[in-house]
Order: sequence, then structure tokens, then C-alpha cells
Amino acid sequence: TSFRIHNKMYWSRAFHTGWVLLLFQLMCLEAVPISMDKTKVKEPEKKPEEPPASVDTGLHYDRYLREVIDFLEKDQHFREKLHNTDMEDIKQGKLAKELDFVSHHVRTKLDELKRQEVNRLRTLIKAKQDLEGGNDIAVDHQALLKQFEYLNHMNPHTFEVDDLDRLIKSATKDLENYDKERHEEFKRYEMMKEHDRREHLKTLDDEDRKKEEEHYEEMKKKHADHPKVNHPGSQNQLKEVWEEADGLDPEDFDPKTFFNLHDTNGDGFFDEQELEALFTKELEKIYDPTNEEDDMVEMEEERLRMREHVMNEVDSNKDRLVSLDEFLVATKKKEFLEPDSWETLEQNQAYTDEEMREFEEHLAQQEQDLNQKAVDLQKQRDELQRQQEQLNAQKIELQQAVEHMERLKSQKVELPEVHVEGNPVPEIHAVDNQLHTEQEVQQQEHQPTHHAPQDVPQEDHVQQNPDLAQQGLPLTHQDLAPGHQEAAQGQHNLP
Repeated sequence: TSFRIHNKMYWSRAFHTGWVLLLFQLMCLEAVPISMDKTKVKEPEKKPEEPPASVDTGLHYDRYLREVIDFLEKDQHFREKLHNTDMEDIKQGKLAKELDFVSHHVRTKLDELKRQEVNRLRTLIKAKQDLEGGNDIAVDHQALLKQFEYLNHMNPHTFEVDDLDRLIKSATKDLENYDKERHEEFKRYEMMKEHDRREHLKTLDDEDRKKEEEHYEEMKKKHADHPKVNHPGSQNQLKEVWEEADGLDPEDFDPKTFFNLHDTNGDGFFDEQELEALFTKELEKIYDPTNEEDDMVEMEEERLRMREHVMNEVDSNKDRLVSLDEFLVATKKKEFLEPDSWETLEQNQAYTDEEMREFEEHLAQQEQDLNQKAVDLQKQRDELQRQQEQLNAQKIELQQAVEHMERLKSQKVELPEVHVEGNPVPEIHAVDNQLHTEQEVQQQEHQPTHHAPQDVPQEDHVQQNPDLAQQGLPLTHQDLAPGHQEAAQGQHNLP
């Protein structure tokens, strides 16, 4: 919607400009001169003209490129050389040598711009490394900066002739590849759309699949049913813009006037964006954003195809701009007056059957790899969960041992050390209930015999020590293991 509103505003301005020019001409022809006292008339202040807004090239270093160009054009010497140098000389680096003659102020600003760009690239490199999980790895910025060919990374502080030469050559090469990359991106988009449609059909039963196929064919026919599309850049196409967008009589069509009306920034050239704007009326014949059958991504691809075609036909010096002279020469060609019919996207499938097959195989391989990663991640998750459960069990055991020791400590139980000649008794731990009980038995044997007669039956002794019996611990030295019996007997012989 915003795109259509922008176009309407653009055509409204062009329409208004055309009528203003005509009105001005009529006034010059018919107006009667009136004598005026110039001393009493205040002339309106002249406002400095603002330069036309730069168009985004789509390059990742677009801002740096535009800022460099803007500051170079502020230097009068360089600006004159730029306008008097043809595109081939610019590509060969002849213009870059003129950098040595620009003012000190401009050179200083260019140095600052380059430092800012180098810092931006370093930040991007660091951010990418952080995302890939390499926080602890040292970054070799000099090596990584080599991939950015549009500046000399070996000198990150000053903007030199080599920097300008690199910037011009890189921008030229990248812009030439930009359209190709856009075409490839659109092809992938179309194949993915077809793949999703096929996958959706697999989820339907026979009846619903048949209905879906019929609906798909119906939408294709409906999209193809549109008014005839004029050949881009032909006389018929431009006359239609002249009449419907500019509001002028098609019989009065004049190529030079048309060029001046649609050179919106007044620089004497049609750039790519100004050319693409001329095709809006043709595209509206095919595409409507409110229609189910019309895809707006396909509309932009159609616009790109039209612009590329006109550029190939008209841009004789291949500088990606159409000058007034080039435009006027093209309007005299047979292709302009008697063009062939224009085949739209629905008549030219973006991909072949072989490309579609390879694309689906690639998607299947990607899905298989993702599934395997999911299985591996699940195994890692299960192993981590098992280790966590093991740690929790150990934690519980440790807590129980600590609690038991705290209970013994609260009861003030003292554990004496017992030594037997030539036979040391192992260290007794508070957590070992059995050895603790053996200590109690040894203490009981030191008590007077009248408190614990020798002939007391074992049953009576169990009744006197119910707690020990319940714990299943030995009650007398006869119940102890042989080694412990000797230790207990040896304690009786101590003085």
C-alpha cells in the first residue's frame, strides 16, 4: 500500500510539473508587460537548492560509497573531472588519480569516513564471531578484512588513491552482479513456493487434493487474463504514461519533454529507479495486491525484467544510466516504433524441471541433516539428565550423612580410641553404627559384675537393650567378629 501511495504522489508531482511548464509558456507568450516600481517590490529570497536524495544501491557498503561521493563532489576540481570523464576511464582508475588534487578539508573528511568504515567492519567481524561461539578465540582483523575489497585494509587511517580506485571497481563489479543475485533469489522463492504447494497436497485425501488442484489451475488462468502489456520502453508504452500519468495529449508526445518530466532529480539521466517508475502502469494491468492470484514478489521481479530490457536496449555505454542523447537515439529505432510483444512471467517459468528436482533433493538432505542433529541433541539431553539425577542422588546421600553426624554431635557422643598391642584397631567413624555399638559393648564389660551378672540369659540382656536389638547390632563380645573379640578381651586385661 505504501508503495502504491508513493507512486501516486510521484505521478501527481509529475502531472503538476507538466501543467506548470505549459502555464509558464503561455504567460510568456500572451502576458502584457506592466511597469513596476522595483524599489517597492521585495524580491523573494532565493533558497539554496537541495541536492537530490541518493538512491540506495543495495550494496552492504552503500552508505560509505554515497558519503565518499558526496564529499568528493564538494570539491570543484574533482566535480569537473567527474562530469568530463567517461565510464570506461572511470572503470580503469583514471579518475582515482585526481584525488591528489582535492582540497585538504575534503581529504581530512575522507580519512575520517574510512576510519569509521574500518571500525564498522571490525564490529561486524566481532559480532559474527560471538554468534558462532568463538568468544575466547583471538580475532585476526587484518586477515578477515581482506574479504572487503572496496578499501585498503593495510592502511586503516587515511583515504588514498588506491582506496578510491578499489571503491569504484568494487562498486562497478558488485552492481553488475546485483541483478543476477536478485534473479537467483527470486528463482529460489518460486521453487520454494511450488515445493510447499506439493507438500500441502500430500497431506490431503484424494477428493480434497483434486479440489486444490482445480483451484490452483483456476487462479493461474485468472492471473493470465489481463489487458495487453506494452513492450517496455516502446512508443506505445511511453505514450500511455504521457497520457494517463502526465495527463497530456498522446498526439503531442515529445520524447525530449517526456525525458525532462521524468528525470525527477534533474541530473540529465534516467537512473534505474527512475526507469522502473515508468513501468508502474504496465504492472498494474497484471498485478493487484487485493487479488489472491497476484503475487507482489512476482510483480517486483517483472519490474526488474522490464528495466533490464530497456537498459540493454538504450544504455549504449553501459554505465547503468540513460542520458538524454541515448534516450533520443533509442526513440528513432524500429524497436521503439514497432516493438515485439512482451512475454510476462507467467509465460516464462523462472526455473527448469531439473532445477526443481535438484532443489527438492537439497531440501531433503537439509531436512535429514536437521533430523540427525535433533537426534544427537536428544541423546545429549538424556545423558545430561542422567548425570543430573546421579548428582542429585549423591547430594541426598551427602545431606543424610551430614544430618546423621549433626545428630550424633548434638547427643555429645565421644568415641574413644582403642589400641591393642601389635593389632591396631581401625579408625571408628561416627557414621558407622556397628562399630559405635561395639564401643558401647566394651564399655559395658568394664562395669561391676553385680550390675550385669555373667549368668544373665541372653533374652534378659536383649530386654535390657531393646534399642540395640532393634538395630540388629551385637550385644556381647561373643557376638562380635573374631578380631573384635580379641580387642574386647584385651581391654579387660588393661590396668
